[in-house]
Amino acid sequence: MAEEESDLAALRKKKLKDLQARGLNPYQKYRYVRTHTTAQIRKDFEKAGQERSAQEISTAGRIMGLRLHGKAGFADLSDRDGKIQVYFKLDELGRDRFEQFRSLDIGDVVGIKGQVFRTKMGEITVAIRDFEVLSKALVPYPEKFHGLQDVQMRYRQRYLDLIMNQDIREKFVKRSRMVAFMRDWLNAKGFIEIETPILQPLYGGALARPFKTHHNFLDMDLYLRIAPELYHKRCIVGDLEKVYEIGHNFRNEDIDAQHYPEYTSLELYEAYADYNDIMDLTESLIYDTAIHIVGSDRIPYGDKVLDFAKPWPRITMHDAIQKLTGLDINSLKSVDDARDAAMQLGIRDIEDCDEMGKIVSEVFDQKTQPHLINPTFVIDHPIEVSPLAKRKRGNPDLVERFELFINGWEFANAFSELNDPVEQEQRFREQDRLKQEGDEEAHPIDLDYIRALEYGLPPTGGLGIGIDRLAMIFTNSQSIKEVILFPHMKPEAV
Repeated sequence: MAEEESDLAALRKKKLKDLQARGLNPYQKYRYVRTHTTAQIRKDFEKAGQERSAQEISTAGRIMGLRLHGKAGFADLSDRDGKIQVYFKLDELGRDRFEQFRSLDIGDVVGIKGQVFRTKMGEITVAIRDFEVLSKALVPYPEKFHGLQDVQMRYRQRYLDLIMNQDIREKFVKRSRMVAFMRDWLNAKGFIEIETPILQPLYGGALARPFKTHHNFLDMDLYLRIAPELYHKRCIVGDLEKVYEIGHNFRNEDIDAQHYPEYTSLELYEAYADYNDIMDLTESLIYDTAIHIVGSDRIPYGDKVLDFAKPWPRITMHDAIQKLTGLDINSLKSVDDARDAAMQLGIRDIEDCDEMGKIVSEVFDQKTQPHLINPTFVIDHPIEVSPLAKRKRGNPDLVERFELFINGWEFANAFSELNDPVEQEQRFREQDRLKQEGDEEAHPIDLDYIRALEYGLPPTGGLGIGIDRLAMIFTNSQSIKEVILFPHMKPEAV
């Protein structure tokens, strides 16, 4: 097979030299003016008959199929929107140009001019009057009927994946439309888009393990951000009031079907709002995005249909655990009771845990979360796992925090933000103690953030939404790598 591919590549290179020898070097073309894309041809000429159009059009794309019939032939011309059939004929192009076109290879990029008609088989087609070769593909493409199926090759050579699989192109077009809609939605609500540092002297805003680097000129260590949260709240202190950012976060963690170390989030903060307001906003934003992108609040995903119809359920973490496991968290009198009850439920990796909130959180993560299929808000989380959230009114052991779950995955995380600088410093110092004891995900002490709070952070609600997972749901993709253009891969074996 490798020898055959080598022979085909050599033949393509010979064809390129032949074109260059005739003064037709495709790589010397700087631009090509299109009057129509393939989609515009289909739209503008949807009523075309078998007679050729009076209007001549020009279009361009990649040859993805050739069917020769003696002195005539058909080809499939593909662009971002899809493909269109083109027709070429010996007595219309002349011998020399006809032979040039029929010798094209799959993958060659051409520009064509011609008239539109509908074949007897009912297919809209462009009859070529003239053409230019705009780029020569020098390597053979995967075989037509089997396509590009090797997952590793698809991710490593995403450019080839995009060429061969129109449904993959459509995923990324849909993802782009999704992000654009969410941006427009927030702009219309009075939010302003900001940009905050990706390289940070202190990582913060979440409990996660960071990537570390070094700035040579400043001679200081920096971290790729794990979240933009603390910078956003500095902006709220600065009276920007309603801010959002769509960008990358980096967490030095495992990769699986739903987790990726470099992911995209939408983060927003609103002054004078609490987590109830942000819950309303989240529900409306994601619902409206679903309707815009999918066209329905019934979202097909794998073998399920997810029901996005409003209102979405809101349930406390304690009630969710009791509903799905029978365990009444409020009946537990001590950490030992909680640990024993959790271990009886089969909870792993808590034998040495001495914090009630972390045990409760593990019970939820392992035994409750996977069962939350339709959009569900889980509210009122333990304070031990929420160092940046405000205590719950009436219950100081909990915080005003919610997470949104869909298909058993977390999609959003939000708080009534802690704005008391004294309590925030105390929480940071508790996190520092955990870090000294070996917790790699504990939050560092950020003294400048404490100083910002001392200038006065108004009551504020904050939110983070995972864009990649949302794109997975809206494109019915089973792996997060399907919606990331160029996912990281282990080095290829030499």
